[in-house]
Amino acid sequence: MTAGRGRSRRPGRPGTALRTGPDRAARRAATRNADRTGERVPPGLRTAAGYAWRLVALGVSAYLAVTVLSRLQLPVIAVFLALVITSVLRPPVDLLARALPRSLAVLFTLVGSAVLVGGILALVGTTVAVEWGRLGDELHGGFGRIDRWLSGAPFHLRPGAAGDLRSRIGDYLSAHRSALLSTALSGAGRAVELLTGLALAVFCAIFFLHSGDRMWSWGVHQLPTRTRPVWQRAGQAAWHTFAGYTRGVLIVAATNAVLVGIALAVLRVPLVLPLVVLEFVATLIPLIGSPIALAIAALVALAARGPVVALLVLGLIVVIGQIEGHLLHPLVLGWSVRIHPVAIALSVAGGAVLGGVLGALVAVPVVSVAWAVTGALRHDSPDG
Repeated sequence: MTAGRGRSRRPGRPGTALRTGPDRAARRAATRNADRTGERVPPGLRTAAGYAWRLVALGVSAYLAVTVLSRLQLPVIAVFLALVITSVLRPPVDLLARALPRSLAVLFTLVGSAVLVGGILALVGTTVAVEWGRLGDELHGGFGRIDRWLSGAPFHLRPGAAGDLRSRIGDYLSAHRSALLSTALSGAGRAVELLTGLALAVFCAIFFLHSGDRMWSWGVHQLPTRTRPVWQRAGQAAWHTFAGYTRGVLIVAATNAVLVGIALAVLRVPLVLPLVVLEFVATLIPLIGSPIALAIAALVALAARGPVVALLVLGLIVVIGQIEGHLLHPLVLGWSVRIHPVAIALSVAGGAVLGGVLGALVAVPVVSVAWAVTGALRHDSPDG
């Protein structure tokens, strides 16, 4: 009976094979067809398609991020300024915190910085007020010198061209007085908005200076445990690069301003101090800021001192550019920011298109931080 039972089961096995055989054959045929289809698509095209949809996803994400940030322009600018203030004032705060409570160290540093900046602005305003009357007389005589210069070789313009240009500018201002007034009023509203953003930036900077490390640690600990080391590495790389860039670019701007101030004082160009401050602020925009400031200084020199002095001031653009590009940037910024000048130029241009002057100002630090974070995560990844 046992053998019979065993033999009764055996005929069932071929039946099972008959039931499962077609399924296996169909699966094998589908696999062979898939292999043939894959063979028809070149490997390079498959790789390009994989990168293409990833790039599309990144582009859409970046567009959405820029759109959201543009709607939140005031708080975003305030946080950016707060980070700038924190990166500049963090070393003196840490130094004072060795002998004082950290709250008092933050207070003394902020008050001292406000007094220093206010004193510089007051000195600039006083200088402009004192020299404005004398500068007006020099500019009035300068138009005559410019007119004589343009009427001679190599331009050979008709006499009175500069005077006609001045009269046309005056007529334009008179004809468009209402539009200029509305523009000034809108600019005043913009100034109020900027003051609000500055107050918010100072408010945020106080807490960043006092307990920024604890705030970052609290934020990291809200993330899943397995992702905390990655965020910690990314945060350290981002802050190291941002702080290094901010301090370095301020050192470069101050050096450029001192060199320009010495040159303008030697050439006896009026309004030296305001032009020095303009050079300092303009140098914060890489590549294009300093030449624009020096071009304005050349116009003042042309009207007040003549074409020869103006050409010498224009020569400063080349000299300052060489010093900045071959000496200051490698020495001051080389240890924290390693970006090719072409990438810097494209970043400034893209930032200017997207956000105007503010976009050009923040483009390079944003790109530098993104590149530093990418490099830190790539080098510290398990795959190497």
